[in-house]
Amino acid sequence: MATQDFGMRGLGPAVVAGLAFAAGALAALTVRQRHHDELVLRIATMERDDRKAALTEQQRFQFSLLCKAMDDADLAAVYSTVQIDSPTQRRQYLFAHGMYTNALLAYRTGVVNWEELHGHLRVICMNPIFRDYWRVHTDHRASLRDDSEEARVGRMVDGIIQDLDEADTDEWWVVGEPPTEQG
Repeated sequence: MATQDFGMRGLGPAVVAGLAFAAGALAALTVRQRHHDELVLRIATMERDDRKAALTEQQRFQFSLLCKAMDDADLAAVYSTVQIDSPTQRRQYLFAHGMYTNALLAYRTGVVNWEELHGHLRVICMNPIFRDYWRVHTDHRASLRDDSEEARVGRMVDGIIQDLDEADTDEWWVVGEPPTEQG
């Protein structure tokens, strides 16, 4: 009775060389794929960092304009398009706008997460001047795309104000739960 040999001895040198080449090519392809994945991740990180830097620079410019408007009533009239009762009220609305956009930027750049943003906005929403600012700018927010970050944050503020208005407690810091990030 003959024994069958399933080992490499029965294969010709060309087949062995072909298998070795295929194994080497597969190893090289795996290394190349890993390197490609690392490069894609690095590019995505750089793009995210570039977006954060652009948002931060835009916020600096916005803050500069806001400061000029708060110091000069003529410029403030250009900056704000809602009906205002007094220069003091206009400056207060401009400041409320600055507080809101600062919180929004903190979220957009990852300084705070969704839950932390909710907490910051809940504090801001306790202020009656901010609430009035928010109310008179409802039409401005109507132009936002529903799926935009700012529209989602705006809906969060609307929810916070509604929760605070409906609360039957003086412990405002426990009112409302942060909506899910998709909310």
